[in-house]
Amino acid sequence: MDTQKEALQRIIATLANKNDEIQNFIDTLNHRLKGVQANSAKVLSELDEEFDSLYSLLDEMKESMTNSIKQEQAHKMQALQNQLTQCTNALENSEELLEFASRTMDIKEPEEFTKAARQIKDRVTMAAAFRLSLKPKTSDNMTHLMVDFSQERQMIQTLKFLPVPKAPEIDLTDCIVADNCVSVAWRMPDEDNKIDHYVMEYRKTHYDGLPRVKDERCWEQIDHIKATEYTLSGLKFDSKYMNFRVRACNKAVAGEYSDPVTLETKALTFAFDSMSSHLNLKVEDSYIEWDPTGGKSQENKVKGKENKGSGTPSPKRTSVTARPAMMRGSRDRFTGESYTVLGDTTIESGQHYWEVKAQKDCKSYSVGISYKSIGKFDQLGKTNTSWCLHVNNWLQAAFAAKHNNKAKALEMPVPDRIGIYCDFDGGQLSFYNANTKQLLYSFKSKFTQPIVPGFMVWCGGITLYTGLQVPSAVKTLQKSENGMGGSSNSLTSVAQ
Repeated sequence: MDTQKEALQRIIATLANKNDEIQNFIDTLNHRLKGVQANSAKVLSELDEEFDSLYSLLDEMKESMTNSIKQEQAHKMQALQNQLTQCTNALENSEELLEFASRTMDIKEPEEFTKAARQIKDRVTMAAAFRLSLKPKTSDNMTHLMVDFSQERQMIQTLKFLPVPKAPEIDLTDCIVADNCVSVAWRMPDEDNKIDHYVMEYRKTHYDGLPRVKDERCWEQIDHIKATEYTLSGLKFDSKYMNFRVRACNKAVAGEYSDPVTLETKALTFAFDSMSSHLNLKVEDSYIEWDPTGGKSQENKVKGKENKGSGTPSPKRTSVTARPAMMRGSRDRFTGESYTVLGDTTIESGQHYWEVKAQKDCKSYSVGISYKSIGKFDQLGKTNTSWCLHVNNWLQAAFAAKHNNKAKALEMPVPDRIGIYCDFDGGQLSFYNANTKQLLYSFKSKFTQPIVPGFMVWCGGITLYTGLQVPSAVKTLQKSENGMGGSSNSLTSVAQ
């Protein structure tokens, strides 16, 4: 009995689930039916609008052409009517003169006859009948206003629903990647004058070749593109590649996407290495700020945990930073007055570019590169294993290039944003005004070890910008510079 009840309960549960599925499907079908009705009403309304527009245009054309025929008719009739009136008047005058001449022939008195004959002669000379043109001023031909709409009728007979646009073809030879911009160009396989606009989608990826379906970022979209090319600008190249695809849209429907293409967008991307920073620096991925209480608040926090009964540290001093106690040992990479942090990426080859921007009230900062072996008390530019551009706005302003504890003063304004170009294989480090691409200074050195970006800041902060290609202007300047643009023999070396 119990077994039968359990079996019946399972059947009831199965039936209930099936009923739910069927009910959901019925709801789906009802929704679909409503959708068909609504969409059919919509396209019928649009069809009526399009045909009404055609009817209206045909009525306008008919009215215009009818007016042209009526104007031509009125012009011809007026010209012929004027000519007819002139001829009728001339004929009446001529008949009167003829009757007068006939009566004159019956005059017997010579003197009277001579007088009448002279009058007739004078009147004949001035008669309008002899000055009239007996050729009609216009013809009755109206064939130049006839129409033949056979071709137009054939065109109208070809009216049909809009076809789905074909997939565009992206032309890789016309695609350009430069200056953190990507220009994508495409063409239609066949001419299609019904296309209204294009939609381009793109996404970043670390995979070469065809885009992968899984484990990829979402596509981002650029809509309503009227031309057959588009340029994405201001990109951060933080992935090795980017995928692109395009589809065409007419008024009614969007076509299939083009075959996706993959373009290389490789650039140096790195962040500040918080594990290598001085304790007095607050470090984020792309921003560092000098924190005068960083080390002290950390020590107080550790002491507070070790001696719970010794009192509570001042909230003012502990609210500045909240680093875990276990970070204390790892943050001893730099100490003393070496307020330094390194980048988290090592450079061993190639040409690379990044930019930095200091806070307006930053009192002192340095940007450059160093070997990873730089000492914990060493400052950038004061050893033979580091090279930098140093800015000092405290007490006595200074702007200089530094290496091996030697400085070269730079007689130019400090730019708002500094670009750093490093050619590891060519042994060159150059600094630029990031906005104007003016060369500030160049170091020449044979790098014998891997290098890392280096940064120092005191009383202020620095923002880091990476994922940047070497700008075209910098490439051009490098070709013309050949190591002479700002190098100084006193600062050129081979670091061991």
